[in-house]
Amino acid sequence: MAMMGSMAMASVGTGSVSVRRGRSCTVCSAQDPILVQCVKGVEVERPPTWMMRQAGRTMKAYRELVKQYPTFKERSERPEVAAEISLQPFHAYKPDGVVLFSDILTPLAGMNIPHAIVTGRGPVFDNPYQSAADIEAITALTPEESMSFVGETLRMLRAEVGDKAAVLGFVGAPFTLACYMVEGEKSSTYIKVKEMAFQRPELLRALLEKLTDAMVVYMRYQADCGAQAVQIFDSWGSKLTPSDWDAFSRPYLDRMVREFKATHPGVPVIMFAQGSGALLERFGTLGVDVTSVCWSVDMLDARKRLPEGMAVQGNMDPVHMHGTRDFISAKVVDTITKAGPKGHIMNLGHGVRPGATEENIAHWFEQALSFRYKDHGML
Repeated sequence: MAMMGSMAMASVGTGSVSVRRGRSCTVCSAQDPILVQCVKGVEVERPPTWMMRQAGRTMKAYRELVKQYPTFKERSERPEVAAEISLQPFHAYKPDGVVLFSDILTPLAGMNIPHAIVTGRGPVFDNPYQSAADIEAITALTPEESMSFVGETLRMLRAEVGDKAAVLGFVGAPFTLACYMVEGEKSSTYIKVKEMAFQRPELLRALLEKLTDAMVVYMRYQADCGAQAVQIFDSWGSKLTPSDWDAFSRPYLDRMVREFKATHPGVPVIMFAQGSGALLERFGTLGVDVTSVCWSVDMLDARKRLPEGMAVQGNMDPVHMHGTRDFISAKVVDTITKAGPKGHIMNLGHGVRPGATEENIAHWFEQALSFRYKDHGML
């Protein structure tokens, strides 16, 4: 891994400025990456830009590395390999966010929750969680013992990236994690976890409480090891009706954000859910710093529906990346213009899909990174 050999820990700058956003005042380092500055309310000349699932998937360099490390476990749990994969898009496209190569289910192994990531199938739990005994067997997460490879990877990324981009960590929302554990694998309906919610709600709540405890610990661990922002994935929260989401997802997200912010108030939290249009206003009340908007909502409408001053992320349709260069360019301008010149992280509304070409991805980054608000009369 030649690229890892030149790493040196980034120095911490002493300059800082106070930034007022809404009713609160935060401190922003003069050397914070543009993504962190943007979220904290600093006026920036362009939207910081990164792409969900930018590490791997579409890159030839990643496919070549897979030949050497064929299992996801090998790729994600060897720090030098995970760091190299995380850095592949950084070296190719120069995004403003470098996201940890991992999975939302990774911490479960450290909680006595066995599972596997099966190629072509995704997460698989041979013994789905259906009883009180199953849940009682879950242990507390101690990430520095069970998954120190994550911390080592994050430290490597901070050393390599310095202040040129923000290192991004992520965790799964308790309900989304429970979906996989109760169903046993990915589902289109998530009937089993809903049946548990509606027939045995006390059982599901016991599971969600344990998962919430662990995710707070994991968020803090990632931040302590170098993550400059953490994104929460409630990928399957939108499978619930809004009122059911209020009962089985919101309380646990509320607690995650509140307890994490109590110890790490300066680390931005990004909220994401797939197909989340019906939940958008609810996300605006969670206390997160950024709401990631899926492509089912027009960005102009999202701004109106979210609290004034809340940062947004997104939200091009990932399949826009399969269009012509001119089409991609127009969509980039449209998205940034609708989001406005403050508090916007340019991204897709979900992860980039297989089949998007590296050439189109490079063009997308080039267009977004070269955008200047003043050139479009936005400042």
